[in-house]
Amino acid sequence: MAPQLHLDLTPSPSDALPSPPVRRMALATGVVALGGLLFGFDTGVISGALLFLKDQLALNSFQEGAVISALLLGAAVGALAGARPADRFGRRKALIGISATFTVGLALAAVAPDFWTLLAARAVLGLAVGSASTIVPLYLAEIAPPRLRGRMITVNQILLTVGILVSYLVNLAFAGGGDWRAMFAVGLIPSVAMLAGTFFIPETPAWLDGRTSRPRAGRPRALLTTPGARAALLIGVTLAAVQQFGGINSIIYYAPSIMARAGLPATSSIGYSVAIGTVNVLLTVAAIPLIDRVGRRPLLLWSLAGMAVSLTALGVVLGPAHPGPVGNAVALVAMTSYVGAFAIGLGPVFWILAAEIFPPESRARGTGLCALVNWAANFVVGQAFLPTADAVGERWVFWFFAAVSLAAVLFVTRRVPETKNRSLREIQSALAAR
Repeated sequence: MAPQLHLDLTPSPSDALPSPPVRRMALATGVVALGGLLFGFDTGVISGALLFLKDQLALNSFQEGAVISALLLGAAVGALAGARPADRFGRRKALIGISATFTVGLALAAVAPDFWTLLAARAVLGLAVGSASTIVPLYLAEIAPPRLRGRMITVNQILLTVGILVSYLVNLAFAGGGDWRAMFAVGLIPSVAMLAGTFFIPETPAWLDGRTSRPRAGRPRALLTTPGARAALLIGVTLAAVQQFGGINSIIYYAPSIMARAGLPATSSIGYSVAIGTVNVLLTVAAIPLIDRVGRRPLLLWSLAGMAVSLTALGVVLGPAHPGPVGNAVALVAMTSYVGAFAIGLGPVFWILAAEIFPPESRARGTGLCALVNWAANFVVGQAFLPTADAVGERWVFWFFAAVSLAAVLFVTRRVPETKNRSLREIQSALAAR
């Protein structure tokens, strides 16, 4: 039987719906945020596994790209498809399905005998990753009190970055023997833990309240046409695109290649990835006390400005001439500072806002649309980065990313409200008024 919560629906000054007891909320946060860890692990583990499986499975370059892209395309589908069952059956049951999908995908990848099986496994993992990117922050937003909401959603982002770092460390651990199957199999540990844990977490008060208070005859397409929902959609979709067209996954996916092009030795490519992954984790952790103390808007503005400066410097260094030792050092510092600026602001704040700003009746669908745009943009940037860099030069690509970041500063200044310490209903009222 699903855990039930006693609901006192009397509005309070802080919020209109109560949150679960502290211990149950902590357990739920820990279990559900494993979805973030699996999100990061499954996107990062392929970078090391591909070095070995491409020979064992005799993959050509097109098949290598397909194995990577299958997860991204699956995630785009899962981001939107996960919203409907979350609205119909509840957030908790959707999370059970997501954790089961992670488990099936990882098990299939670990035993894949050929390219087609591996491709199917990566597509299944993509469905889980995309759904998790929508439902995990949504669940955390709906069980958290306003004063803790930003920190709790940031736990998901932290575990996402930890998942990427863990995947790099797992790759490093098994690289000596070339055991790519073991690299995938390690992911079964958190996926099985999440699957078991989701049977013991509560349903969110917001979904339980909505099930009893909303009329069943509403048309789904109309849910995103209210003034507040339209304003939320503009903010969410724009920041989703900026997060990717600001260049983050070009750095995450291609850091060793970028460093090699700058003249640094590429023999320790996994080591470079571990260093960047560590910075990503540490600065995301640093964002936790700032999210609810400083606020979403200031962190976004400082983050985007820092990204623009770092990308501009990186573009200057990666000019037509060989950068030399000093230029190599500047390139490494610029790349690291860029990842740090992203991790302390745009990285976590986008997912927080996406989970906060939509009305209850369209929250899952709106968050899903934002995640869909994010994954679609991720796919476009991931596929286009190297060919575009070869055609026009890396410096122009990074200057384009810098221009996107600067434009986003203006957008945030004009359009994004502060949501710190405001209830979900107060946020809706503010957006509808705008």
